[in-house]
Amino acid sequence: MRIWSKIMQKWKSDEKSREISVVLFDQFSNHCLANAIEPLRAANTLSRKTLYRWRFFSIDGAPVVSSSGLPVTPEAALAASGPGDCLFVMPSYDFLHHTNPRNLRALRAAAGRHASVAGMDMGAWLLAAAGLLDQRRATVHWDELQAMAEAFPEVEVVPDRFVIDGDRLTCGGVTTTFDLILHLIRQHHGPMLALEVAALFMHGTRPSEPDWLASDDQMLHAAVALMRRNLEAPLPMPRIATTLGLSLKGLEALFAREVSAPPLAIYKTLRLREARRLAEHSNQSIAEIATRCGYSDPAAMTRAFRAEFGLTPSQSRQTALAAHRR
Repeated sequence: MRIWSKIMQKWKSDEKSREISVVLFDQFSNHCLANAIEPLRAANTLSRKTLYRWRFFSIDGAPVVSSSGLPVTPEAALAASGPGDCLFVMPSYDFLHHTNPRNLRALRAAAGRHASVAGMDMGAWLLAAAGLLDQRRATVHWDELQAMAEAFPEVEVVPDRFVIDGDRLTCGGVTTTFDLILHLIRQHHGPMLALEVAALFMHGTRPSEPDWLASDDQMLHAAVALMRRNLEAPLPMPRIATTLGLSLKGLEALFAREVSAPPLAIYKTLRLREARRLAEHSNQSIAEIATRCGYSDPAAMTRAFRAEFGLTPSQSRQTALAAHRR
């Protein structure tokens, strides 16, 4: 039990609420914006804590319109942003038009009020033009990699999905934005929350075909997906290992490397988090929930639930109902 407590303490060690400023430009990508903010919203929802807060800005505070015609009214001009933990920069399709002295001055000033700056999709181009990526490694949308390398020789442009170089973060497009945010959630709040967020969006699971099993990260997601599909009748660890084409030691090594925890501990956490979801969002009895989550004894589930979340399933249900009524 002490080992398990230490593992969970590591996963839950950082509960700081981080302040994000998002600066949008005309022709920004809805998809990129959603892939940046929805995982943060999910992290808040799944953790039951406000781990992330965000505010929306434009350069002058005026409304902006996305590439698909969605109008967004920001909270204020960028000059009113910060101090904050990270500035997200999202120009997307009309990035060359937005590369002008007024905008670059505003970005440089805002960068000074934030602990880090992230250029998403074509955001790296604006950061480079503002001198915020000098002597840094960075990436950009892959269609513009060569052009950016030629335009900004002081930046080391690399074809990676995302790049973190100190307090400068860049990613190459909408799906890589999701990858970057998942990485940050894992870095800030541990691998278990990142796995939960990924699973909520069905990210990282693929059909069980041999050619993708070479990727350790995808193997981990495959193992977690297999666990999620078998909560009511938990599979023995050797069975999971065999299904994935691994030895038991190989499975344990994978989890030790990727999430610093044994697979059995992750499996237990998945079952208990499903129990919490059912307790808070269904009318099933505690006995029914126990059965659905692989516990033959409701009392055993209740003890494990209390150890995990600090309250019983019934108390969790009552808390959720009270919050819903407010």
